[in-house]
Amino acid sequence: MATIGDVAREAGVSRSTASYALSGKRPISEEVRRRVLAAAEALAYTPNAGARALATSRTKVLGLLARFYTDEFAPAMMQYIQGVTDTARDLGYDTLLVTDEDGARALRRITDSRMVDGVVLMNIAQDDPRLPILRAAAQPGATVGLPGDCSGIDVFDLDFEEAGRAMVDHLHGLGHRELILISQPEHVVERGGAYVWRLRDAALERARQCGVTLHTVYGESRQPAVGRLLHTLLDTYPSATGLLINNEAAAAALPSVAHERGLRVPEDLSVIGRYSAEFAAAFSLPYSFVESAPDRLGSMAVRQLVRRVESAAARREPFVVRFISPELVSRGSTTPPREPHPRTPAR
Repeated sequence: MATIGDVAREAGVSRSTASYALSGKRPISEEVRRRVLAAAEALAYTPNAGARALATSRTKVLGLLARFYTDEFAPAMMQYIQGVTDTARDLGYDTLLVTDEDGARALRRITDSRMVDGVVLMNIAQDDPRLPILRAAAQPGATVGLPGDCSGIDVFDLDFEEAGRAMVDHLHGLGHRELILISQPEHVVERGGAYVWRLRDAALERARQCGVTLHTVYGESRQPAVGRLLHTLLDTYPSATGLLINNEAAAAALPSVAHERGLRVPEDLSVIGRYSAEFAAAFSLPYSFVESAPDRLGSMAVRQLVRRVESAAARREPFVVRFISPELVSRGSTTPPREPHPRTPAR
């Protein structure tokens, strides 16, 4: 394996000059920098992570704490993780994915041992026990998700309240007066998943203001339970003309349920989901949706985190809370409601 000394000899410069040319720590002439880069490429040189950490007090590794809960839809979670890892890689950082059940203990371990330069937290709870540890750590931190207390960290999330209002407004504007909202499983709420009630409560309030009846239910995260629930809802509320879906598993299951029932979208039922364009493509979903932007949120969190890692001035800047405004992407799955008619019950 080539060393920095080998690169220096190949380029005809000192070890320190080769190091500065590769790290950008000090100004180096363009001609010398090109020679060093060419030598490094010819020798397939890779900086030693341990030596680099000792020399710079940085590991070039970001910690990502995320859990795959059985009551949440794993493909949706992976999109948030990919947004973090892809951006970290583009900025020259590796990602240490930590999925320990005891997230607070794991966070203390990786920050106290200086294994990472900064930390991104996912699966944010309203009163998240990891946050006091992150605020006390020497490394900066960011969250994808809105906690109850945003002090001492950078926070990035979709504006779920506005998303709920936008979904109701769209169908109300088309003339719908009775809707169903299917949310994430109840266990997500019990863990403190505030995004669930943020969207639900805002949708309920807007429905009340508009004179719309909105039936709200907790969903399931897996088949066949989520399919059975969809059948039950459609049988229980036969006069509802619109379905709002804040549950990726339910969105993925709806096409097969609609086919079984002979239910036409949007002729018999207007549908709006909340997920990403990539998710819609992966599951061939034909429904209009509010873009959840998981890759963008992950990228925003990482870019802000790396700014604070690499700049002392950025470390002193005030912490930020940034929301992505919801974008309703039309796929033609909503239309003015038809005259009420009996639905085909589940077989």
